[in-house]
Amino acid sequence: MELNWEVVFCVGIAVLIHILIIIFVMGKRPKSIVGRHVVITGGSKGIGLCLAVECAMKGANVTVIARDEKTLSGAVALMEVVRQRPDQKFQYRSLDIGGDYDKVASVLSELEESTGNIYALINCAGMAICGVFEEVAVADVHKLMNVNFFGSYNCTRYVLPKMKKAGEGIIVLTSSQAAMFGIYGYGPYSASKYALRAMAETIAMESRVHGVSVTLALPCDTNTPGFEEEEKSKPRETKIISGGGGLLEPEVMAKAILKDALRGNFISTVGAESWLITMLAGGLLPWDGFFTNLLHAFVIGPVRLFGYGLHKYFNSIIRKCAREDAAKKTDDKDADNAKGETH
Repeated sequence: MELNWEVVFCVGIAVLIHILIIIFVMGKRPKSIVGRHVVITGGSKGIGLCLAVECAMKGANVTVIARDEKTLSGAVALMEVVRQRPDQKFQYRSLDIGGDYDKVASVLSELEESTGNIYALINCAGMAICGVFEEVAVADVHKLMNVNFFGSYNCTRYVLPKMKKAGEGIIVLTSSQAAMFGIYGYGPYSASKYALRAMAETIAMESRVHGVSVTLALPCDTNTPGFEEEEKSKPRETKIISGGGGLLEPEVMAKAILKDALRGNFISTVGAESWLITMLAGGLLPWDGFFTNLLHAFVIGPVRLFGYGLHKYFNSIIRKCAREDAAKKTDDKDADNAKGETH
């Protein structure tokens, strides 16, 4: 018990110091997007829609991209409600961003001709299909990679060289806490989000010298239509494991992502638990600020025990569910045998 209290104390102090550092030491002056062109994929609902509204409220010209024209037109109507300037431009395009690259590039080029060069690209399109690894259909795995990875890759591939040439720009890649460590039932989904994490790290290293900032958003479970769909395919073990972290509202996540993106922060998380997991699982992530890295150097050793306990807890859930499933199968078999003997 004494050791557990020591871990809790260390975690509490670490979180407190981190908050103080952010408030008093690491404050960066945010970039302005007034009159700048911001493109948001997956901008018709969920976190993407909330980001579109936030950008509109900051005076940006906003283009939202998704597939469903009905929800896209609704997103534009919502941005009109929060319009800040008479000359702001709000528009949408229905596009399969995970499809042919040339088609994606052509549409983005048309958008730039009508609204100006893309200053910020916020990749927010994504989906989740859960299930035990070997039970997820191969077609669904390809779908996950097309939407989660290739959609972001195609759009980023188009804007990155133009931003480098201009010497400015912002790119956001929305990954997930599932990219920090593999969780039961998230196999192919986690793989697609790990790919985004690796892409973000690479682009950030290649682009910083050219004035382009990259932000890796790592949301936890968020109350969106996508999460509701995700719940339909989650195994029982996955629901128990992920359910302990609570459910974040999309407006909160959107505000955090935009704030970090405009300040040029590479990592964007919300909440102490997400920060702790990201710190533990992302030892080589390019965290911004000397003081943040100094903090990690002091606390990551003791806090590593938290990670060990977390894995032990998850494995105990999986073993418990396996025992319950085995017992249920035995009971069902006995019931079938009894029924057969009756007949």
